[in-house]
Amino acid sequence: MRYIQKRLRLPAVAEGFHLITDLLLAELPELEGLRTGTANFFIQHTSASLFITENADPTVRRDFQEYFKRLAPDNAPYFQHTLEGPDDMTAHLKAAMLGNSVTVPIANGQLLLGTWQGLCLGEHRRHGGRRWVVATLMGE
Repeated sequence: MRYIQKRLRLPAVAEGFHLITDLLLAELPELEGLRTGTANFFIQHTSASLFITENADPTVRRDFQEYFKRLAPDNAPYFQHTLEGPDDMTAHLKAAMLGNSVTVPIANGQLLLGTWQGLCLGEHRRHGGRRWVVATLMGE
């Protein structure tokens, strides 16, 4: 069994939902050497999320953004945790709802994502900056 772990730096992106599958795979050439196994991706932030979603139609990611704006609106008078701005608490809520890690099977050097699946970064801050993702590959 082989274990490979890397801390990957993502570029800063605008608030919203962004496919990052290709960015992550570009940093993981070791994946090609694994016949079978699993890959885990973990985002090291409490105001951004990582999940699997539709990878073909960009309106899916736009609809996610519109839904979450309504579900957790910035500047809501009932939020007390606003030290870093009006999107502070809402970013934490969105990240908690969507999650911080994804595990995907590996076969023949590839992630076994479905045809229409991609790894998605939810950037929930207006100015979140660059994010860190820890990728752990386990396999043979």
